Amino acid sequence: MDKDQQKVVQYLSEAHASEQSLIRVLQSQIAMTPRGSYRSVLETHLDETRRHADRVAKRLQVLGQGGNPITFVVGAVQTVVGQALAIGKTPLDMVRGSGGEEKVLKNAKDACATEALEIATYTAIERLAEEAGDDETAKLAASIRADEERMLQRVLKEIPKLTSAVYRADVKGNSSYDVTKTGAADAVREASNAAKQTTRKAVSTAKRTSRQARKVPGVAQAEGQIKGAVASEQDLPIKNYDSLTADDITAKLGDLSQIDLAKVDSYERKNDDRTTILSRITSLRGDEPWAGYDELTAAEVTAVLNDGDDELAQKVRSYERTHKNRVSVMKAAERELATA
Repeated sequence: MDKDQQKVVQYLSEAHASEQSLIRVLQSQIAMTPRGSYRSVLETHLDETRRHADRVAKRLQVLGQGGNPITFVVGAVQTVVGQALAIGKTPLDMVRGSGGEEKVLKNAKDACATEALEIATYTAIERLAEEAGDDETAKLAASIRADEERMLQRVLKEIPKLTSAVYRADVKGNSSYDVTKTGAADAVREASNAAKQTTRKAVSTAKRTSRQARKVPGVAQAEGQIKGAVASEQDLPIKNYDSLTADDITAKLGDLSQIDLAKVDSYERKNDDRTTILSRITSLRGDEPWAGYDELTAAEVTAVLNDGDDELAQKVRSYERTHKNRVSVMKAAERELATA
């Protein structure tokens, strides 16, 4: 691979990593965005981003990315870092802003910045490919850049409407944000409906589908918020919740999953809104060893640990000590650390 091609591959690898991380971010934002024109934009953007990632990956294969170990490693590292940043950003997305309307607006502003970066990225790739005499890559970059420019205009058109919603909610006290109409809520309902309408075998499949849906960053916590918003005391994971003191409740929070923590958070905010409970929930949320951890059985976690490393084992051990404290998982983590 000559120097011209190496540089083109480097830029394409970085673009592919950006597309992959953007997929995670868009999934997270859809989970917390109610149905409407802006969520339709996000869903279109997600589909388009997946196509872009696929097109770039195929071009990299044609250029023989695998033939150059250095550029391959650079691309792999970029992908891992990008995805890690997207996952890490999700809990912040969930709490940013004073209300749901403002969360969505801030996400939309981020989307504009991301689109501008994507446009700059593919503009650079197009020119680089032209300089290197790579007409196919130049055409690919120009095509994707045009898509990104159109998407930026679509998102920009939503900003005034989203801003008006923030004004009505935060200034006039007329909130329109409905957590039961978010992408996460729709995913939960679809899984639930599938379970009700099928046989026992199909129910098992629906449960697996629901579990997979919760592994998308943001969905598990959003599901808990939705359930808590409509829950009665009997629906909560802590018995006799309304008769317990704040100290009684905080002592029990460590045993709850991320979904149940979100459920209690939403219920508490709707009712007594006690700072001590909400602060403790905040300290416990968003720290799963990996997205979807709470949905796994002890056997499934152990299987992952067997193929993991000492850093992962340390995260699992710390999380289990604070939350579930499952003996078999703790032993598996200890074994992994002992042999590391």
